Amino acid sequence: MSTERLQRIHRVIQLHIDAGEISGAVTLVARHGRIVHFEAHGLMDLESKKPMTKDAIFRLASMSKPVTAVAVMMLVEEGRIRLSDPVSRFIPEFKEMKVAMPRMAGPRAGRPPQIYAVPADREITIRDLLTHTSGLMSSGIAQAEANRLVHRSPEDTLATYIPRLGQAPLDFQPGSQWAYSGGAGPDVLSRIVEIVSSESYDEYLRTRIYEPLGMMDTFFFPPDGRRPRIPTLYLRNGLKKAPNQEGLSSKVYFSGAAGLMSTAEDYLQFAQMLLNGGVLNGKRLLGSRTVELMASNHVGDMFNGKLGRPARGMGFGFLMQIVEDPVASGLRVSKGGFGWDGLYGTQMWIQPKEQMVTIIMLQEQIGQVQRDFENAVMQAIID
Repeated sequence: MSTERLQRIHRVIQLHIDAGEISGAVTLVARHGRIVHFEAHGLMDLESKKPMTKDAIFRLASMSKPVTAVAVMMLVEEGRIRLSDPVSRFIPEFKEMKVAMPRMAGPRAGRPPQIYAVPADREITIRDLLTHTSGLMSSGIAQAEANRLVHRSPEDTLATYIPRLGQAPLDFQPGSQWAYSGGAGPDVLSRIVEIVSSESYDEYLRTRIYEPLGMMDTFFFPPDGRRPRIPTLYLRNGLKKAPNQEGLSSKVYFSGAAGLMSTAEDYLQFAQMLLNGGVLNGKRLLGSRTVELMASNHVGDMFNGKLGRPARGMGFGFLMQIVEDPVASGLRVSKGGFGWDGLYGTQMWIQPKEQMVTIIMLQEQIGQVQRDFENAVMQAIID
């Protein structure tokens, strides 16, 4: 990679800072197992003008999901979970789930469509949850009824809340569609990991993933001594400080969907392990064929055009998106690149073709920054 061209990354990020779109960011690029770019930009907090630091701890939001996929697949490799297992094998409350059906074609007079429930054709499975094809709490026609039936309190844990989700009607027959189960699906998987491993989810991740990979700054809720390293969370509208600075983290509810916090360098260890085929520094978490399976398209063309993604050229694996055709998708990511992003602006791409990991950490919801970062990285490749 061109050292001179890599300097353009800072200029691109600075343009967004100068425009008042973001307060700051951390960007990291690793190629062939070496960090070739690692830089902090802008500020952690606008009021205090505290400079951004490379070791800043960011709210990952949905970038927690790939970690959950790895946690599940480790148990699949051990033979303790099967991808075809129904969720009810572990959580009996999911045994007799219903699917919502509309009584009319669409909303009338501004009201949501009335629905009735029919039995699901089959039970939802581990694979359905990993691929967002379960229909569970996926913002479809059943969402209002699901919200009425199931409410999570601040005191809830995975153990107390997840079984109640068995009451929620599904948005469609399992496996028939792709729709983002942004919170419920991966959190059900987190609870299954707890049940199978007989450990709390945070303890399982710490002992099985963080410690082997040397991820010492990754938590569901950072200790007090590290909280000064957390950048301020801002809203999209003019960089107004978000009222809830905890984001989606919790001391009691360990959300594998969105609850983790981490640094760019910590998350690199996780991503590099996947790029290496499941191993890092002699510590093997997964077999290479398992990683290949996770990064394969399991949903055909059902993911195209969803969640603001391109209408063509995309696939979806296990809690991660895949670029199947960079030209059709219009993304500056090589063919076969896979990864995911988070609500607050974090993003990770693993690109096997380039032997490269790219990570950008923000705490604002600005998607164009990520597109510009991708372009700045790709133009620096000269071999």
